[in-house]
Amino acid sequence: MYQWILPSLSEVLAESQAIVTECSPTKAEQQWRMSLAATENLLINTLAAVDSEALPGLVLAAPAPLFSQPILAGSLQTITFTAKPFNPLALMPFQMPGAIAFTEPETTLCESVLPLLPADPLASEQFCLVFTDKFRLVLVLATHKDGTKTFSFSFEPEIVQQAWRSLGARVMLTNPDSYAELDALVQKYPFIAPDYRTVIQFSQFLLQELPEEEANNWGLGRNRGVEAQECRAEEILYPQCPLPNPQYQIPNSSSIKPDVELLQAFAHEVRTPLTTIRTMTRLLLKRRDLPANVIHRLEIIDHECTEQIDRMELLFKAAELETSNSGKSGHTHLTAMALDQVLQQSIPRWQQAAERRNLTLDVVLPQQLPTVVSNPNMLDRVLTGLMENFTRSLPAGSHIQVQVIPAGDQLKLQLSPQTLCPETNKTTAPATPPIRKALGQLLMFQPETGTISLNIAATKHLFQAIGGKLIVRQRPQYGEVLTIFLPLEVSNKKDLTLTK
Repeated sequence: MYQWILPSLSEVLAESQAIVTECSPTKAEQQWRMSLAATENLLINTLAAVDSEALPGLVLAAPAPLFSQPILAGSLQTITFTAKPFNPLALMPFQMPGAIAFTEPETTLCESVLPLLPADPLASEQFCLVFTDKFRLVLVLATHKDGTKTFSFSFEPEIVQQAWRSLGARVMLTNPDSYAELDALVQKYPFIAPDYRTVIQFSQFLLQELPEEEANNWGLGRNRGVEAQECRAEEILYPQCPLPNPQYQIPNSSSIKPDVELLQAFAHEVRTPLTTIRTMTRLLLKRRDLPANVIHRLEIIDHECTEQIDRMELLFKAAELETSNSGKSGHTHLTAMALDQVLQQSIPRWQQAAERRNLTLDVVLPQQLPTVVSNPNMLDRVLTGLMENFTRSLPAGSHIQVQVIPAGDQLKLQLSPQTLCPETNKTTAPATPPIRKALGQLLMFQPETGTISLNIAATKHLFQAIGGKLIVRQRPQYGEVLTIFLPLEVSNKKDLTLTK
């Protein structure tokens, strides 16, 4: 449901499943600035050397002109959208006939400006639509009513076209005389997917904009032992008593800061090229002339990229939690939610992750899943990340049982591994636990698989932030067993019958 009669650009990109990053307002603004700088460098490389008779690039921006490099002056045309009175300090040497032109009396510099209605949600968004002979691009920084910010962008021509339709409808509403001419100008630019080298070049420019203070911390942090965070068996399951939501000892903020910066830089470094690969893969998947086997392989690439991007997002969120609460609970927004909806999405992915590693997975659920209190946006991601790390730590041929049962005012979700003998298909003694080495105070490294994951303390903190509790124990008959507790909604405390 749109906030207004027309969708904002952030809503267009969100519906189109473009690249959207949800993070702190400061981080979102940083991503916006870095992307603008990368776009400007890309435009310089693309347009500055073209023939003077070639079609100039077109930029539709808000709330002020975004690019001021003199080298682009002869090859770029800018039109600004704003709901505020014209700012004479924001002058650019471009004029579009038919637009609302504001001219300073003592200068020949002009600015093409088109209005937005003050009630329009688009007035609270900063955006940039770029049209050239080589590519189309849209970037949006949205400020939401609750104060959060999101940054999103896309090179896909269909998404950029949808963004233009939304913007063009506003021009038709507020300045119909300018619409036909502006639409004709937009349609002059080819409706084609960008060359993969253009997107790679954009990614390279993006990496060049990484702040120095982050780049300086890309080296590995100091190795420290991971303190045991496992709880005693007596704490775990007494159905008649609600479980508390305990705090764990958070390291001193000054000592953990280098590790947090390392983790944020690591997540950013991995996420950026994977996002580029996924973007190009999805552009290729839109072609209709590809053989079925090529489409299948591209879908696998898309899936793997998405899985790792989500994993990096989880690492990034864990780093934010370590610095945002300074020892307090650090809860995210919690609300009552239907767990069955989350599991319907999650279980197929868990099955696929198990099959890829030659594991079997058995999920035991109640006949009716209760409503739990958690964070809907994070619960699926945190559970999937935990399952991903869990399956990576098991040898091929292992069997995993996931059991969901009521536990008083909590819902218990337990992951238990069992090793199967290939000849008899019967449970054998558990394999030796994998070797894990500490990388600073937040990460663990598994040499056998090359896997880097959050350590137990940081993982428990993630579950604590979504209202839950994680317990990790070593059991002789099973090996490492993970138990998650989620609080039930107050009105939902009924006995549930198990079924497979």
